[in-house]
Amino acid sequence: MTAEDFFLSLSLSGCGELVRTELNRRWPESADELLAIVRYALLPPGKLLRPILALVCAELVGGRPEQVLPAALGLEYLHTATLVHDDVIDDDDTRRGRPSVPAAFGMPAAIVAGDHLIFGAFDTITQCRQWLPEDRIVTAIGLLAAAGTDMCRGQLLEGQMTGDPGADVATYLEMIRLKTGSLFRAVCEIGAVLAGAGPRQGRTMADYGEHLGMAFQIRDDLLAYTMPAAQAGKPATSDLVNGRATLAVLLAFEVSGPAGRRHLTDALNRGSARPAEMDAITSLLHETGAFARSRELARERARLAGMCLAGFTPSPSRTVLTEVAEWTAQATA
Repeated sequence: MTAEDFFLSLSLSGCGELVRTELNRRWPESADELLAIVRYALLPPGKLLRPILALVCAELVGGRPEQVLPAALGLEYLHTATLVHDDVIDDDDTRRGRPSVPAAFGMPAAIVAGDHLIFGAFDTITQCRQWLPEDRIVTAIGLLAAAGTDMCRGQLLEGQMTGDPGADVATYLEMIRLKTGSLFRAVCEIGAVLAGAGPRQGRTMADYGEHLGMAFQIRDDLLAYTMPAAQAGKPATSDLVNGRATLAVLLAFEVSGPAGRRHLTDALNRGSARPAEMDAITSLLHETGAFARSRELARERARLAGMCLAGFTPSPSRTVLTEVAEWTAQATA
């Protein structure tokens, strides 16, 4: 089973079906312009990994997924908002195999729709108060706000690295910890906290999510070079066109000679990525061992995530979380 098949099966699982059904129920077709744009952004959904993780983490600590479901949807709203805003920043015209929100509705409407989704994320967490104590709601809102701040810092740090293949690998790892790991951290910790986890269990789930998110981002960065754009659902050239120094590029730069370094620097700063240019960079990443090293670092983060689960009693939810970590580390060859 490929990683893509695994994530598809996860989205069709019991928790995945809960999320999918409620998402469709809450977002029917509408004549309201804002709601129609947001619906376009949300449906059809992607992997639904983040809301499913929130529900599984709730189950892991003895909670009922139905009581956490509104918050789980909100976490998908926030994730989708980041995708919409990323497409604005990167001027990408494709997302999930169709026109991106800014391409379909224009930049101003896309920004507003993304903002609406962010506010909606906080609103859905408050809806859990019909079942759960208010102190858990307050804690969850604080966790989401903290993750949002980290995501903003990560986005700015990524911008500072633009066009610079000589950036420190440690800086890249900090950037993805903030930009991607923070939301995964919040997803897992919020699911557990809303379900009644104490501080220690909550912190453990936060650590699981952060490591998982970093592994996921490393893997995602490799897909541009290893997966056809039609299968990935977004432009394969986006990273190079936008001068984004991903992990494999940084690792290749470290071990390349002067010619290779000039090639990588030029690739990140020309603002284009024709097929021949993509092929040349892909070959260089293979030849320098950068792909292999990137996969190794993804596997290490996934291993750290799996270790966080050791203190929990074996259960179907722990098995799911273990498998998610294992599959996330697999980049398409």
